[in-house]
Amino acid sequence: MRKLITAEAVVTGLGTVGDSVLIDHGRVVAVGNRGDLTSTAIFEERYPGAFIIPGLRDAHLHAVPYASVLWGYSLKAATDIADLQDRLASQAGSLGEGLPLVATRLDDESLAEGRLPTRGDLDAAVSDRPVVVYRYCGHVAVANSAALSASGIDMSTRDPEGGTIDRDSAGIPTGVLRETAMGLVAPALEHDVGVSDDQLVEALRGLAGLGVTSIGAMIGYGERPFEQLEAEVDLWCRVARRLPIKVHAFVIAETPTQLERAAEALTAAGPRLRWLGVKRFADGSLGGHTAAMNAPFHDVATTGTYRLTEADAVVARASLAIGGMVAVHAIGDRAVNGVLDMFEELIRGGADPADLRMEHVSVIAPSQIRRISDLGVTACVQPAFLASESTWLADRLGPDRREWVYPFRSLLHADVPVAGSSDCPVEPPHPLWGIAAAMDRYGVNPHERLSGLEALAMFTSGAARALREPEPLSSGAPADLVIVDVDPSTATPQQVRSARILDTYIDGRSVDVDRSLEVWPD
Repeated sequence: MRKLITAEAVVTGLGTVGDSVLIDHGRVVAVGNRGDLTSTAIFEERYPGAFIIPGLRDAHLHAVPYASVLWGYSLKAATDIADLQDRLASQAGSLGEGLPLVATRLDDESLAEGRLPTRGDLDAAVSDRPVVVYRYCGHVAVANSAALSASGIDMSTRDPEGGTIDRDSAGIPTGVLRETAMGLVAPALEHDVGVSDDQLVEALRGLAGLGVTSIGAMIGYGERPFEQLEAEVDLWCRVARRLPIKVHAFVIAETPTQLERAAEALTAAGPRLRWLGVKRFADGSLGGHTAAMNAPFHDVATTGTYRLTEADAVVARASLAIGGMVAVHAIGDRAVNGVLDMFEELIRGGADPADLRMEHVSVIAPSQIRRISDLGVTACVQPAFLASESTWLADRLGPDRREWVYPFRSLLHADVPVAGSSDCPVEPPHPLWGIAAAMDRYGVNPHERLSGLEALAMFTSGAARALREPEPLSSGAPADLVIVDVDPSTATPQQVRSARILDTYIDGRSVDVDRSLEVWPD
């Protein structure tokens, strides 16, 4: 049955292209003016005063960790170490005896002390069970003495490849674990309560309520048992036929065999779930001082953690060989160089540049932008990072490198394919907030601001390309679209932030969304 959806206007990254979308069997037949598309035989759905935009895509999102945040315990609102301790002690009292306490979204920058807690700080709050607290970037954790002991971490424990254990002057671990060192505490989390099938589906219904129609789901990044690759693949396969949105999976596999097994399982699971590629890491985060930099951070004498090895190239080639993409996390300028070197080698070996994605691309010099453009690879960016980082970027990087941060306009001017995303749960999953952040940048490097249409294109056409989806709202494409109460071509950044999603259509049908979930818990 044909259906016509009509509103005040249809707005894409190219501007206003009509006021109606004609749909047949879940696909777009045409976009244009109602008078040219309507007939008495066509059912019409009208949204007076509202606007149709393409379905919003989030090209890089950690859905299972997001669900764990929604139903887990967040420390984002903690104001100082004492407040953090009170919150942990209170939460421990609600848990069964011996169960580990896991908290997320710790933001040391918002604590009065301006530092990460230590094992001693956590011990003073809870000492009768393992406690592990994760920084909101997901690249740093703090464990109490019980968690360290249960995991066999002591003075003799060596730093793993790609990670570090912070130690005091006597060589005793402080409890702070960075990058791959977070995995050492996994034995303490054996009895951690996982995300249920229903909770994951509800989280995705919540995303649909934010206008998200497709995500690039990063699968297997987490040290909690249910976030590790095999367990998370099993979870996704169980819910595959219940998915309210489209999920394109990038698996964080260590070996070609692990990659192939995950790809096979995900591909066969359900119509809205598909394996898309492999995800690897070249470094860590700016906030955790683990981004790999060519010169030391401005506020701490470290150049971060460089993680890229030949093993990453091996699994990247394996992904390409079985028809997948390659996505590599690179935040610091040294990491960007390393990934570009690897991508050059892959392209010389026959890889299509469109199948190569650099995730985050946070600190990049102008010469690196030219190199990205010359290679033709995709930059997958997160404008929402500016919301949480704007107050400390200058301290981290110094005045010179601060000018290199998140250069969205420079990337577009260099004809770099750019995809928008959130990296949720690092940042909120609301794509309209990401669009607004790209428009005003929270005052950071204003010359890199984007227009509303340019920002919309990043989260629609740009993200669709990075997920191997057809051009949104093109003839024959799946009818994935959103009804919103503002015109993104004329709205201010604040109007975009406060806009309401009135309806979300996937494959031509209005989605049963969940609007009861908090958009973002403290």
